[in-house]
Amino acid sequence: MKQFICNSCGKKHDITPTIWKCECGGVLNIVKDTPKVDIKAWNNYPNSLWRYFETMPFAKDSKTWESVTMGEGQSPLIVLDPMEPNTYVKVDYMMPTLSFKDRGAVVLMTKAKELGVSKVIADSSGNAGTAIAAYAARCNIACDIYLSDETSPKKIAQVKAHGATIKEIRGTREGIAAAAQKAVKNENVFYASHVYNPYFYEGTKTYAYEVFEQLKGAPDALIIPVGNGTLLLGAYYGFKELLGNGLIERMPKIIAIQAANCAPLVNAYKHGEVTAKPIMNEGTLAEGIAIAAPARSKQILEAVRETNGTFIEIQEDEILRAREKLSEKGFYVEVTSATNYAGYLKYGKKSDEKIIIPLCGAGIKSK
Repeated sequence: MKQFICNSCGKKHDITPTIWKCECGGVLNIVKDTPKVDIKAWNNYPNSLWRYFETMPFAKDSKTWESVTMGEGQSPLIVLDPMEPNTYVKVDYMMPTLSFKDRGAVVLMTKAKELGVSKVIADSSGNAGTAIAAYAARCNIACDIYLSDETSPKKIAQVKAHGATIKEIRGTREGIAAAAQKAVKNENVFYASHVYNPYFYEGTKTYAYEVFEQLKGAPDALIIPVGNGTLLLGAYYGFKELLGNGLIERMPKIIAIQAANCAPLVNAYKHGEVTAKPIMNEGTLAEGIAIAAPARSKQILEAVRETNGTFIEIQEDEILRAREKLSEKGFYVEVTSATNYAGYLKYGKKSDEKIIIPLCGAGIKSK
């Protein structure tokens, strides 16, 4: 039986359908050793993120995922511009619900199904809610999604289409999460949180495995947007596992991107702080990373510092210009995803530096 361990106090907890944080308030990680990576075994599985099933903390004879998957993962890695042959975009919006959040949602909901869960509650700025709703439908699990009443109507329509019940909340992203957590406690149900449940990161870590396969090695740097850190931490964990197995020689630098109007992690990084202090969200077009109090800020900051990375903050006009430039190159992304390219344009890269930029969400999702 796998266990969770608190990232703050170190207490261990059995994995149950209702646990999502420690009594001390700390976030939970999965108790596990670095998995043994057997590259030859990958071809025993479908050409999806489930190629890497044996690195995930499931029983080796588990087949639950086979009825949940919709073929997510294995998104294309493409040279962005012939004039910049060392810069690649990973088109992660080519997923069943049109965002990278499918990586984490499919693994998390597979675990929920294994635990015999009958209902889940999640809160989201949009994409994670859509992904959880879709995979909850695949699992025949009831689903409530808590969203801001200002969420893109297109994202709300997606969530509704999957049969989830939408709870529109007026207020901050943190207030929406608090409302969902209160409902989780009152109803005593599974909290399908892309922030708190570490099984979500077991899905997003497959981003690193795919990049490794596609490049036949590790890049020099990853440009990654960060709000709650679901992709950043997943990529960090994935490359750590590859490093631990001697398949790569060094970790890629993590270049974390935040919107200047909501940049608590940038502030903490600049001041050498271990955790980020909550701030006031001044309002940003990048709704997907507008997180004023990231719960895993300590882990995010550690990942960036450990890889000799850095943080870059982006102004609102830079986001819009970057979105236009990406569209001119053939990639129509949602506004939040454009912050990645804006960060790349500000990053002082070397000519021979191999860089990966994720395109996290499809443009059709934006208002």
